[in-house]
Amino acid sequence: MEKRLSLPLRPCLLAIAVSGVLASQAALADERPVVLQQIDITGSKPLAETGHVDSQQLDQIQANDLEDVFRQQPEVSVGGSVGVAQKVYVRGLQDSLLNVSIDGATQGGSQYHHSGRLSIEPDLIKAVEVDAGTGDATSGPGSLGGAIRFITKDPEDLLQGDERIGALIKGSYYSNGDVGKLSTSLYGRLGEDWSGLVSLSASDQDQFEDGNGDDVAGTESEQQLGFAKLVGHIGDSQTLRFSFENRTDEGERPQRPQWIVSDWNPAYPMETERETLTFGYNINPLGNQFVDADLSIYNTETELQQDGRWGLYFGTTESTGFDLRNTSVLGNHSLTYGIDYREDKVYLGPEGDTRLDQEDGEVRGIYLQDRWQIIEPLTLSAGLRHDRYELDDKADQSFEESGTSPNLGLEYAFNNGLTLFARHAQAFRGPETQEAFRLDVYSNDPNLKAEEAVNNEIGFDYTQDGFFISGKVYQSRIDDAIAAAAGRLYTNVGDVDSDGYLITLGHQWQQLSASLSFHHNDAEIDGMKLNAYDHGGLGNSIGDTLTANLDYRASDAWRMGWNARFVKGIDDIETSAGEIDKPGYGVHDLYVEWLPTGHDRLKVNLAVMNLFDKQYIDHASNGSFDHIPGWEGVVGMPESGRDIRLSLAARF
Repeated sequence: MEKRLSLPLRPCLLAIAVSGVLASQAALADERPVVLQQIDITGSKPLAETGHVDSQQLDQIQANDLEDVFRQQPEVSVGGSVGVAQKVYVRGLQDSLLNVSIDGATQGGSQYHHSGRLSIEPDLIKAVEVDAGTGDATSGPGSLGGAIRFITKDPEDLLQGDERIGALIKGSYYSNGDVGKLSTSLYGRLGEDWSGLVSLSASDQDQFEDGNGDDVAGTESEQQLGFAKLVGHIGDSQTLRFSFENRTDEGERPQRPQWIVSDWNPAYPMETERETLTFGYNINPLGNQFVDADLSIYNTETELQQDGRWGLYFGTTESTGFDLRNTSVLGNHSLTYGIDYREDKVYLGPEGDTRLDQEDGEVRGIYLQDRWQIIEPLTLSAGLRHDRYELDDKADQSFEESGTSPNLGLEYAFNNGLTLFARHAQAFRGPETQEAFRLDVYSNDPNLKAEEAVNNEIGFDYTQDGFFISGKVYQSRIDDAIAAAAGRLYTNVGDVDSDGYLITLGHQWQQLSASLSFHHNDAEIDGMKLNAYDHGGLGNSIGDTLTANLDYRASDAWRMGWNARFVKGIDDIETSAGEIDKPGYGVHDLYVEWLPTGHDRLKVNLAVMNLFDKQYIDHASNGSFDHIPGWEGVVGMPESGRDIRLSLAARF
């Protein structure tokens, strides 16, 4: 595999253009020091807030991959140990059953069932929103298990006060794996109405050590990122956004990256690359309650290359689409309605970019979501979307399926801080393009049916004088789930159930926040517990999970905290090879943030992950089959042991 020495230059014209304008602005910028606005400490946001992750949380622990991003989310688990193998599970259901987007760009398809299909640079993230289970009509097509939305930072998120231009240089070192990471961002205002951001980063990691102090083969990597965003405001009512991102990850990986290296699972060069281009437009005229329109157009392409036993092969997934919606306020009704479209392509080929097999799929949707304030404390949410799926597979079979997905929710807010809610949602997904690396050997069942999900949830939220507690019980079912089955066939393998409950409680004082969350989930297919080996693409069984958080802001200059995640073991999980166990574990993390100058012109972060050097395999990874004769070496990657992370970020 060709070794990259610099960031890829494809569509980097946007980055070059933005950086050139910023450089010219820098020459004219006012050199007087910028006076920052006073920051009043009015309490700490609970770090365990479910369904939402923000950039502050990620900065504090110096997040480096998807597992770090969702580390404090009790309903979300990430397995795979290394970035290229990581898969996200929400309530036990794999991310392939959710609608996942980055700045509105849907991440469709899959490259290889032994690797993950998602990649994101945590430093770019402004927020992550997770709709678990009960999504609404705006969540997009095929949201069987909900939706995950990654939102990247705008230039205005980095500019402070009256700044016209700025730069952020950040260097990080992680002790476990001897990781060095350097990122540079240049951002500024391009006149009165436009702003731009260019960010470049690179990191180099050796093999990390597990909790026993042993090197874990196949975990070294080199990563590079190029990102550019341009934001423009036309008058007071219109906003334009253009963004481009290219992210690569390469290294020696096991042939099956989610398992340990063994005699029959040797390491080979592997590289992944994701390239995403988005355009967004919003118009919201002042005083006009009928128009708040958004248009999102995107193209995202992900490629995985493996130079293995069959030579250099690549699997590519590409999604192109748009979403056009408008929100109108009519009395007590807030109506959001729109159309969306997505085209997916999946390719498989060897070296030379010769495509051996290809599948093409399309989905067209139309939707309406109403939020009706019936009376002041009572809100009714009701929506409907209709989708039409078309698939042309590699065997020249054509599939067409149409279906409707309704949803209904009630919310009642009492005056004493108590809110009760109940939600029901259905989701429909027709046959879609399948995994790239299986295109040459797997076929679609000619009788393949659409998948249909039903999600129900009831719960409450209560907040009073800094104290908060919430709870919910949910029940989800996916009928006719599609997955790879015996006979090298994609078919309807059965019905998937995900049932459970979540309780979160805590308290916020002036400078201290404390919280606890407990999540219980049972994920099964036809009564059999889901496991990553037999049910790849569907889900995994995660033990009862308790997360704990403390965050203390001692002063304007010092902030510190503790996070912990405890997972109860699961015994006697039935698999096609025999029964396996998943031992429980508890992992503790600490972080300290120091602003030497009293503001974030200079910021030092220290974090210690896995403080007590726990040896474990995450429940979201493949379990250990090592004790079963003939299955030696089918063992999920262990997680890294103690990792001391230090970063220094300077703004100019």
